[in-house]
Amino acid sequence: MPKFWNDRINTLTPYVPGEQPRDQGLLKLNTNECPYGPSPAALQAIEATIGNNLMRYPDPHATKLCASIAEFYSLGAEQVFVGNGSDEVLAHIFGGLFSNTGAVLSSEITYGFYPIYCRYFGLQYQAIPVQDDLSISVDSLLDASSRCGGIILANPNAATGMALSLGEIARLLTANPDTTVVIDEAYADFGTDSAIALLSDHANLVVVQTCSKSRGLAGLRVGMALGSQEMIEGLNRMKDSFNSYPLDQLAQAGAAAAFTDKAYFDQTRNKIIATRGRFASEVESAGYECVPSVANFLLIRHPKLSGDEFYSQLRERGILVRHLTDQRLVPYVRISIGTDEQMDQVVTVLHELV
Repeated sequence: MPKFWNDRINTLTPYVPGEQPRDQGLLKLNTNECPYGPSPAALQAIEATIGNNLMRYPDPHATKLCASIAEFYSLGAEQVFVGNGSDEVLAHIFGGLFSNTGAVLSSEITYGFYPIYCRYFGLQYQAIPVQDDLSISVDSLLDASSRCGGIILANPNAATGMALSLGEIARLLTANPDTTVVIDEAYADFGTDSAIALLSDHANLVVVQTCSKSRGLAGLRVGMALGSQEMIEGLNRMKDSFNSYPLDQLAQAGAAAAFTDKAYFDQTRNKIIATRGRFASEVESAGYECVPSVANFLLIRHPKLSGDEFYSQLRERGILVRHLTDQRLVPYVRISIGTDEQMDQVVTVLHELV
């Protein structure tokens, strides 16, 4: 251990993000970014902010952005918390809303940051096995939840694209009224009902979303938590004990404008949903196994190649995808949904590989 490291940092195994390649010739389908970019209204708002009062600190409360998000979801502004990407929002949740009196429960297959945050904040972590078809079993979560310190689920799941119904989520919330339950909805806009609809009936619920996927603003780093006023007050206490200015003026302006442009939001996400359906059909027709997904990506398995070989073969042909290391996912690669033209390019290569 380097002599200036403390005991905690020595025990951490950092999260490894998806590759951001320098080779501009690669078709980049590895980090689930939106292929259509942000709303023109967001770009205009950013341009209008450049040079205008940038010598001043940004609004520490992100008042305009929180109001824009609240209006979009028919909530009160006091029910909205924003941070520097949903990763920072999640960090504040782990640090402030989960208890160390029991393990934080999640799924065996899930977003890789969850166990890392538990180690970082000194929390116990328990991964509940998924079913044979890779879906999450709420019954298994309920069996383990009687003395847990919190529950967090990515829905749709971050690695499979499969989703729980609102009825299943409500069952989990009702059985754990005194436990913080977090539904991480980075991909919810691509085909599942948001748990935001359950907020009015469940004070223990926090919904996390991001502007990085369906709103094409991954470069701005804007994430949000939606919940009761009590939950949001707790997150603001965490934020203001760490960094009072997590979102700069450009991020606040661009994200606020993006939430006002519902027409563009619907147009682009519907394109992605349609492309996903067509691509999945063509992949399966070519002889590949494809996990059903309501996210903006698909898990695909080659009939004769290992996941690592499949990944390498695609990269050699100019297509960058993600090969995940979860034991249950090793045979698969994850392919983000791009434009129709980009996915046609992938289909051509897939046919060559079989």
